[in-house]
Amino acid sequence: APQSRSIIVQWMLEELGEPYRLHLLNLKKDEHKQPGYLAVNPMGKVPAIAHKGVVVTEAAAICCYLADAYPSAGLNVPVGDLRRGPYLKWLFFGPSCLEPAIIDRMFKRPDVMPGALGYGSYDATLDLVAKAVATGSYLLGPHFSAADVVIGSGLTWGMMIKALPERPEFTAYVARLRERQALQRVYAKDAELAVAQ
Repeated sequence: APQSRSIIVQWMLEELGEPYRLHLLNLKKDEHKQPGYLAVNPMGKVPAIAHKGVVVTEAAAICCYLADAYPSAGLNVPVGDLRRGPYLKWLFFGPSCLEPAIIDRMFKRPDVMPGALGYGSYDATLDLVAKAVATGSYLLGPHFSAADVVIGSGLTWGMMIKALPERPEFTAYVARLRERQALQRVYAKDAELAVAQ
């Protein structure tokens, strides 16, 4: 679905360099709530992938799955490599901390009980991400990974909707990501799909 979380997985697919086929859904026409798609994802959310008979939903889980399924692309950190811990942390920090913090800010929800929030506090979340993206080209230093797809997508979206400040660390990191050919192709495709709907 254009202009949705689907762009995260499209970017991942482009980075893999493997062939894939898109099944387009029009969210404005509620095509994601029809029985055919609910059989794929009962939550009616996009994106979802089907790979070798396995259906995977949730953008970060899809990115993790694809990175492991296609290790030759170098987007994962293999089991046994000590960098896998930080890699997995950042992969899941996106949907479990960064995105909820952005959504709370977007809807102007108060930071009433930070201890009850899965991400703690908005400021602490942003400070942690800023520190991580300021230390090297990518989250794992020179190694671009699926975690960068997830965190980079979240930062881009958060700044676009003005729920995140354009901190220098964020803007520099996102600028580095935008130089990637795969992401440029995805932005072009997404724009075309949005116009076609």
